[in-house]
Amino acid sequence: MAYVTAALVRSYLGATSSGDDTLITALCTRAQAAIDRYCNRTFEASGDTTRYFDAVGPHVDGPTLYLDRDLCAITTGTNGDGVAVGSTQYVTLPRNDTPYYGLRLKTSAGKVWTYTTDWEKAITITGKWAYSTTAPDDIVQAAVRLAAFYYRQKDAALQDVTAIEAGVVVQPVAIPMDVQALLRPYKRV
Repeated sequence: MAYVTAALVRSYLGATSSGDDTLITALCTRAQAAIDRYCNRTFEASGDTTRYFDAVGPHVDGPTLYLDRDLCAITTGTNGDGVAVGSTQYVTLPRNDTPYYGLRLKTSAGKVWTYTTDWEKAITITGKWAYSTTAPDDIVQAAVRLAAFYYRQKDAALQDVTAIEAGVVVQPVAIPMDVQALLRPYKRV
């Protein structure tokens, strides 16, 4: 799923013709990838995927399973012994907001993260692995602005130069400063 559409970027650019929609769509994809790389996370998930975790090691600390990616919705969880872990048997970390970074088994569940024979990839969590099911408004705006920036670069006389000031060539940044300002609060460290 894309954070933005060609129509939204075209509207931002003030363009009325859909003649460049193929190019703009490709630039939307590139902008989304650049945003994900810059922030070290994915902001939108439309479908479920399964991730696997070792039952021994840095992801498990007692009753807590630390996730290696953002998780915005949990469909199923299976412990390393093959037994399903129901939603009433754990709490999410954080508890009242997404994205989740961990799952803590409740004391009342009487379970621990475990395995039967092999501890590698013993625990499975299926869900939507992203910051959110739809990209936040700031991320949409950043994607629109970045795709438009990329689009405007195609018409620049000098591709790698934006200005010559006092005899010094000034090169453009990979991501404009205003886009970086929108992305900074979402950057995962």
